[in-house]
Amino acid sequence: MSDIDIDRNLIDAAGTYHQTISSLDNTRIVCLVPSITELLCDLALLPQLVGRTGFCIHPKAGLAEITKVGGTKDVNIEKIRRLAPSHLIVNIDENEKPTVEKLAEFVPHIVVTHPNHPLDNLALYRLLGAIFDRRSSAEILCMKLLEAMAQVHADLEPKRVLYCIWKDPWMSVAPDTYIANMLALRAWKNLDTLSSPHRYPEFEWSDTLLSQVDVVLLSTEPYRFSQTDAAVLQQQIKKPVLLVDGEMLSWYGSRAILGMSYLRDLSLENIS
Repeated sequence: MSDIDIDRNLIDAAGTYHQTISSLDNTRIVCLVPSITELLCDLALLPQLVGRTGFCIHPKAGLAEITKVGGTKDVNIEKIRRLAPSHLIVNIDENEKPTVEKLAEFVPHIVVTHPNHPLDNLALYRLLGAIFDRRSSAEILCMKLLEAMAQVHADLEPKRVLYCIWKDPWMSVAPDTYIANMLALRAWKNLDTLSSPHRYPEFEWSDTLLSQVDVVLLSTEPYRFSQTDAAVLQQQIKKPVLLVDGEMLSWYGSRAILGMSYLRDLSLENIS
């Protein structure tokens, strides 16, 4: 195949070239990525979806009858085998490579995703749109995302933030993650001095760390931080703490369009 023949929209994050499906009659999709399950539904592919994780919750009504196959990391391989999917959609961060390799033994097509920046959603929309013959719908989503992103403006005074995704141990996000790049649209720079090679580094509270932080953000997922957690932590560390919607700031796919409006309107002014 020459470079001229290659449709770049059909190349996934693993470098695999996929074919456009001319007929969806025999297409059976299992998706192990919550935000992409929502995207598939927004691309009118719910009829082709046969399996999802327990964390794939949007849209609630549409997914009620779709078989759950475990979590993003504790996947029930035999249950997926019985579903006989033609396509499996996974993500490099969210799904375990050994598990995906086992699934690849019997699933014909593995579609690998790995958005690291809000703009990567454009390629994600176009990848799934190209594979599943939904190019027009994908382009509509691209237009909506770009319009929403244009409404997000950087703060005049940049903020140094610490975005927390877990406790016991406390964990944050590295600079090259989707979340960090979302925050950067508002000129909120997530702390990048945690001295860890991991994308989701552990940390301990210290005076040195807190001296580098203007605001702490507690995310509602994957750990379910609450408003009470935010109030207690603020008393402990004597720094502003804001509870934020994890779906809006960490979910790529079509949720990112709503996420842009959420990020635009998110205010730090009311933190005492």
